[in-house]
Amino acid sequence: MELRQLAYFVAVAEEGGFTRAAETLHVAQPGVSAQIRQLERELGQPLFDRSGRTVRLTAVGEAVLPYARAALRAVAGARQVVDELTGLLRGHVVMGGVSAPSVLNLPGLLAGFHELHPAVEITLKEAAPRAVVDEVLAGRMDLGLLGVGPAVPPGLARQIVVRQPLVAAVSRDHPLAGRTGITLAELDGLVMLCLPLETGVRSSLEAGCAAAGFVPRVAFEASEPQVLAQLAAKGLGVAVLPESAVSIARDRLHVIEITRPRLIGRMALVWRVEGQVGPAARALIEYARRALPDLEPAAELTG
Repeated sequence: MELRQLAYFVAVAEEGGFTRAAETLHVAQPGVSAQIRQLERELGQPLFDRSGRTVRLTAVGEAVLPYARAALRAVAGARQVVDELTGLLRGHVVMGGVSAPSVLNLPGLLAGFHELHPAVEITLKEAAPRAVVDEVLAGRMDLGLLGVGPAVPPGLARQIVVRQPLVAAVSRDHPLAGRTGITLAELDGLVMLCLPLETGVRSSLEAGCAAAGFVPRVAFEASEPQVLAQLAAKGLGVAVLPESAVSIARDRLHVIEITRPRLIGRMALVWRVEGQVGPAARALIEYARRALPDLEPAAELTG
């Protein structure tokens, strides 16, 4: 029985399939399947039920899983002790989030961290905001980057790294194309395009509209701001977006300042404040917090 086999077994169990486990492990799927079959031959029992459309643990697999995890934790702990004694930081960190604006230079951030800690493996995952929150709280992501509202979910801390006004963007031939400014109340009843619910931009829009006494008529949603900008350029409605997101189609868009009230979009780093955090994850969090702006008073960091 090899540690690699146990690692593959745990990955398949956690990811719910061989293909997703292979992607997480950065290995070929046939190799994962072969190692699991070898482990099953050594144990004399199947660990997964492969008869359905999804892979499920058998009763034996359920019983073996906690021991496999414990073995992997023990090995990781032994390596950590040695690394701490020798001053070498190693491990695996996972950062997840939505598409980052260019002003953050996320590739440069990760490259700088890798230069300082070349033995730490870095995985970058793109996910919806709600998924990022859930994964960070569960410890499956060490650091998240997402749009946020005024408060942070319990169990997380945050650092606001982007604050920018939200604007209204319309096609060049839209009835509002001659305007330079518009109140939020004037958007009542108009077809709007915005990011999905639970994003920071959408939360800001919903809260502002509620204060103005109406519910926004959002007819088109997309998780990518650039897609919404392109839809607005086609004349499908008024896109409410962060100012930086309209640059991709600015030659086909007319941008209008939203006034009374001004809406602010925020992006934040989020990390878990409860539970154990490994040295590699702690180093990534500290490095990112130093490298990126802090646009929120320290008293508000824990929400």
